[in-house]
Amino acid sequence: MSTWKTILLQDSASPLMEQLSFFHDHTLMILLIITVMVSQLMITLFFNKFNHRYLLEGQLIEIIWTILPAITLIFIAIPSLRLIYILDEMNNPSITVKTIGHQWYWSYEYSDFKSIEF
Repeated sequence: MSTWKTILLQDSASPLMEQLSFFHDHTLMILLIITVMVSQLMITLFFNKFNHRYLLEGQLIEIIWTILPAITLIFIAIPSLRLIYILDEMNNPSITVKTIGHQWYWSYEYSDFKSIEF
């Protein structure tokens, strides 16, 4: 149940929404890890007084900071693609309602019943 001080998402009512909540938590955990690592590196560099002798020859660090974001995107993309395919499931609805929002009013069309409109 949602209250005024709830920080997280509401409780899910369907398995698809539960999977969306899990993906949300998974992605936020990855972002939290990235934020903590970058903050720690920036604080360490700010208070560090030592100089590295081979700092200007950084082929290894360039390889690392090219591959790590790609791996991070893969860790986000694989659950996302799985979730997209789960959500794309076609069901046979019992009724179809077409809702059109105009500037001052809404119009509804029931195409299953000889085009009833109001």
